[in-house]
Amino acid sequence: MLRIPVLVRGINNLSDARYCAGMGADGLIFTLDPTLPDAVTPTLMGELAGWVAGVKLLGEFDAQPVSEINRLVEECGLQEVLLRQLPTTPLSVASLLTVNLADTISNAQREEMAQQYTSVFPAGFGVVVTLDSTHLDITTQQALAEAAARFPLWLNGAITPNNVLSLLDTVQPAGFILSGGDEIKPGLRDFTELEAVFEALEE
Repeated sequence: MLRIPVLVRGINNLSDARYCAGMGADGLIFTLDPTLPDAVTPTLMGELAGWVAGVKLLGEFDAQPVSEINRLVEECGLQEVLLRQLPTTPLSVASLLTVNLADTISNAQREEMAQQYTSVFPAGFGVVVTLDSTHLDITTQQALAEAAARFPLWLNGAITPNNVLSLLDTVQPAGFILSGGDEIKPGLRDFTELEAVFEALEE
């Protein structure tokens, strides 16, 4: 069991899918937008997902039309989606939206986001902030903690075995989003750093 929900994005091989599910990840994120790097096809996603159980399946999208996202939600059996852009019309499932760090620091922006997203994401939403540095100043940590108290805030990016517990204690996010990787060769993958983060979060 992990102390907080963890999602892993960029799943493109069976090694990652089975390892992350076995380590207690709550969900696996597959890049299904063909305009994004390392995107996978719905067919490949279905094959990989067929080998795991007990995890949510999410799709990641950038500028795809909402109609196409909703279609893939049905085709791939997605429980949630991770979006890089704010959609223009409501989605059929709960969504995680990537936003700028600066937007979550501004109190006025936080309030505007909370009001706007309620109508665009009727099935529920969370906000994803990407950390560019492993070291956050006190002001930024406090601002993120205030945002996390306002709506579900997920942290992504520079999350390491050395800072993950500090982020957990100071920000109290809804969860962490880690990144998968490529296999060295079929069936062979180095999980050293990913394993250290999972182990740090174990109960």
